[in-house]
Amino acid sequence: MHSPLLQQLIDQLRILPGVGQKTAQRMAYHLLEKDRAGGRALGEALQAAMQAVGHCEHCRNFSETPVCGLCSNARRDSRLLCVVEHPADVLAIEQSGGYNGRYFVLHGRLSPLDGVGVEDLGLNRLEALVRQWDCREVILATSATLEGEATAHFVQSLLAGRNIRLTKIAHGVPLGGELEYIDQNTLAHALSGRKPLEAE
Repeated sequence: MHSPLLQQLIDQLRILPGVGQKTAQRMAYHLLEKDRAGGRALGEALQAAMQAVGHCEHCRNFSETPVCGLCSNARRDSRLLCVVEHPADVLAIEQSGGYNGRYFVLHGRLSPLDGVGVEDLGLNRLEALVRQWDCREVILATSATLEGEATAHFVQSLLAGRNIRLTKIAHGVPLGGELEYIDQNTLAHALSGRKPLEAE
């Protein structure tokens, strides 16, 4: 039987993805037995991040400032916009080195069963950015899942009828794959091999 504070620590570690009871217990024991200084630093970093990290008012990526570094970088092509599901997808594409435009982060994908609807994805902000930045191409880089495909289809219909080239990453991304787990070369190839979407 754990003490109340130790049990609370274990329970909080379990909120992390992929961390079950045994793993959380091992983490808690490690911090208390061997690395209390690291545990305190971890707590301080968590508290600081939870208080200071918000969302960029343009792309909705994580940012400590109202406008993130990618959106404020004048060297990036603002007429090229890549729509992704998660902040981790931005990092994956940036690491591929094959893209120099801007982003829009949905923070999820359409999933009625999980209660995620159109309003949760900030698509009204996406429409405003497309107009504000005078976008000429929008790349749909959603995951190759049923929900990801449905999200891409909805964004396509939302932006239809505008003078915008709509493309979708295609080559090398496996069906059911998540962008953050795709290797850099495959992702760079997928971006360079994107294909235009046909109007409905």
